[in-house]
Amino acid sequence: MEGTMRAQRLHSDRTVTLEDIPIPKPGPNQVLIKVAYCGICHSDMALIDSDFPMKMPEITQGHECSGTIAEMGSNVQGWEIGDKVIPQSGMPCLKCRECRRGNRGSCQNLRVMAFDYDGAWAQYTVANAEGLTRVPDGVPMEQAAILADAVATPFGAVKHTGKVSMGNAVAVWGLGGVGTHIVQLSRLAGAYPVIGIDINEGVFDRAKRLGADFTFRSDDPELMDKIKKATGGRMIDVAFDAAGLQVTFEQAVQSLDYRGRAVLVGLSRQEFHGGSLYDFGVKRRQAIGHLGYEVVDIFLLAELVKAGRLDLSESVSQIISLENLEEGLDIMRNKTGNPIRIVVDPWAES
Repeated sequence: MEGTMRAQRLHSDRTVTLEDIPIPKPGPNQVLIKVAYCGICHSDMALIDSDFPMKMPEITQGHECSGTIAEMGSNVQGWEIGDKVIPQSGMPCLKCRECRRGNRGSCQNLRVMAFDYDGAWAQYTVANAEGLTRVPDGVPMEQAAILADAVATPFGAVKHTGKVSMGNAVAVWGLGGVGTHIVQLSRLAGAYPVIGIDINEGVFDRAKRLGADFTFRSDDPELMDKIKKATGGRMIDVAFDAAGLQVTFEQAVQSLDYRGRAVLVGLSRQEFHGGSLYDFGVKRRQAIGHLGYEVVDIFLLAELVKAGRLDLSESVSQIISLENLEEGLDIMRNKTGNPIRIVVDPWAES
């Protein structure tokens, strides 16, 4: 496909511009996707705000995307022009030890969409055909967009890393986009009780609507006592830190029962101290880092949304145009109205 498209561009001096750039060409094993929607993630903001290093002189951001196939590479099979899809937000290197073993989900040199190559805050984006997920009929495209990362990363944390099972006591620190979805998915997995913890009481009602049995402030000096009472004295089996701060992860570790697991989902450069090594060892606690998801997770989540088992109707807080991207970034940064996700419609008029 020839021509130009509108796209957001982040430059090495961290300035953001809206530009007309050439429509990208898909490689032999790739597809060109006409973007329907793309979410605004906190990692996008972290790159703009210099919390993460720039890997490219300039780049188009956005990695939570849905759209339709507009063009296919010569080797692509099993797809057709017009198919509604969700691209994987990364490209495995196909060369490292894990990729050679066929375990591409654990690629050691994964190229990350919107960090290592252009993303989807644009009218078109390119993706590997191998990592596509078909959007089922009945799943809104704006909800489909956030499945890749905003929902799939929490799903991976709950299912693969935290290994939440029926009856587990779960606590979630940070009730923003990621944490709210961890609450929903933990309840779906059969956890009880599910405890939501945040410094902002404005998110408590939503957390309870979506699956939290209890909500507590993270700065409450009696927090551990309240957790103990809520769990009937047994404390937490799986604690998730979606905030990624020293204080929240240390609280998560402190809350653990015997053989409890603290799962770090939020990312920052802060350091943490896990307390007494003797206590940690005797109680057989675990502190585990989590990142990403398996491609098959997106398919499972799409089916859950289609079946009505997973309600994402509150997850898309606002839809904006590319021209109003800065407004959306400010809303997310300032947590105006406590948004879960704001998504960009690159074809919308400002």
